[in-house]
Amino acid sequence: MSEGPKPPLPAAVTSRELLLLAGPAAASAVLNNAFRVIDQHAADQLGTPAQAAMGSCVFVLIAAFAVHCLVASGAGPLIARATGGGHWQERRRIFVRALYGAAGLGLCIAAIAAVGTPTMVRLLGLSGETADNATIFLQVLLIGGLPAALGPTLDAAFIAIGKTRAMMALQILAAMLNYLGNIAAIHAGFGVGGTAAATVCARTIASGIGLWVLWREFGVERADTRIGAPSEYRAMLRIGLPIASNTLAYSAVYWALLHTAISPLGKEVNAALGIGFSALEGMSYPVYLGISQAVSSIVGRRLGAGDPIGAAHGAMKAIPWTLAAGVLASLLFRFGAPTLCGAFTHDPAVLVQAELYARTLAWSQLCVAVEALAEGVLAGAGVTLPIFLWSVPLNALRVPLGMWLAAHYGAEGVWWAINLTSLGKATGKGLTALRGRWMAKAGG
Repeated sequence: MSEGPKPPLPAAVTSRELLLLAGPAAASAVLNNAFRVIDQHAADQLGTPAQAAMGSCVFVLIAAFAVHCLVASGAGPLIARATGGGHWQERRRIFVRALYGAAGLGLCIAAIAAVGTPTMVRLLGLSGETADNATIFLQVLLIGGLPAALGPTLDAAFIAIGKTRAMMALQILAAMLNYLGNIAAIHAGFGVGGTAAATVCARTIASGIGLWVLWREFGVERADTRIGAPSEYRAMLRIGLPIASNTLAYSAVYWALLHTAISPLGKEVNAALGIGFSALEGMSYPVYLGISQAVSSIVGRRLGAGDPIGAAHGAMKAIPWTLAAGVLASLLFRFGAPTLCGAFTHDPAVLVQAELYARTLAWSQLCVAVEALAEGVLAGAGVTLPIFLWSVPLNALRVPLGMWLAAHYGAEGVWWAINLTSLGKATGKGLTALRGRWMAKAGG
C-alpha cells in the first residue's frame, strides 16, 4: 500500500474540534474507571473486608497499568505524528509493533502475578480476611486478564488518530458487560473472584472488537506483521519509559503509604480510600484525562503536520475547560460528600472516613486538572521526561510527609500530604508546558 499524499496543513483548532475529541475521550475514561466504581459498589454487598481489599488492590492494578504504559504511551505520540504527516506505512508498522510489545508485557505480568500475589498483598499491609480477598481478586484479574492486555495500546491508537467516539462505544459495551457480570457473580455467591472475572470477560470482549476495528482502519497487510528488530522499538520505549516509570512510582508511593500510614489506621480508612480514590476521583479524574488526551492527540498530529503554532493554539483552547472541570469537581467533593460517599457504603465508620477524604481532596482538584492538561501537551509532543522529573520526587515526598502528618492528624494528615504535593506537581508541569520548548518537535 503506497504512502499516499501528505495531508494539507490543518486549519486552526476550534473549540468544537477540541470538544468532539475531549467529550468521547472523557466519557471513555469515565467508563473505563467505572469498572472500579462498579466493583466498589458490588463490594458493599460483600462486606467491609472485601471493600477494603478491592480498594487497596487499586494500586497494584495501577502498577500493572504502568507496565503497559511502556508501550501504549510511546506508541500514541508516534502514531499521531505519522497520522499528521500522512506516513501510513510507518503508522501500520508502529501499531503492529506496539501490539507485540503489549502482548509480551501482558505475559510478564501474568507470570509475576501467578507466583508473587501473596507478597504483593503483604506489602500493602493487609491481613486476615481482607488479605484473602485481595489475593483472589488480584490473581483473577492479572492472570485471567491476559487477553485484555492489549487494551491500553488500543486506546492509545484510537486517541492518536482522533477516533475517540469509537473508543467510547467500546467502553460503553465493556461497562455494561461488567455491570451485568457483577450482578450475576454476586447472586451466584462467587464473591470478589466473581467480580474480577466479570471485569476480565468484559475487557476481553471490548479489546477483541477494538483490535478488529483498528486492524481494518489501519489497513494492516501481511508484510506489516513481522516482529521487527529491537531497534524498531527504541523510539516507542524512549517516549513510554518516563510515563511508565512515573506511573509505577506513583503506585509504589501509594503502596508505601498504605503500609506505613493508611492500613495502621484501620480497615475503615482502607475502605474509605477505595471509595474516594476509585469511585469519587474515578469519576472526576477521567474528565481531566479526556481533555488531556484530546490535547495530546491534537498536539501530536499538528506537530506531525509541521504546525507547532496550531498545536499550541489547541492546547490553549483547553485551558478554560480544564479550569471549569477542576472547580466543579472541587465543589462537588466539598459539598456533596455525604450523598456521593453514601452511595458506596452502609457502614457508618467507613462513611465518616470517606466524607473526610472527599472534603479534604476537594482542595486539590484544580491542581490535578492543570497537571493532567500539562501532561497531555508534553506527552503529545513526545517530551515525557519532564513529566517523570516533576512527578516522581514529589510523589515520593508523600510517604514521609504522610507518615508525619498521620501521626499528628490521623487520616486527614495523609490526605493533606497528597494535596500539598499535587500543588507542586501542577506548578512544575504547568510552567514546563507554558515555556513551549516542546514546539521544537514539529515535523519529526
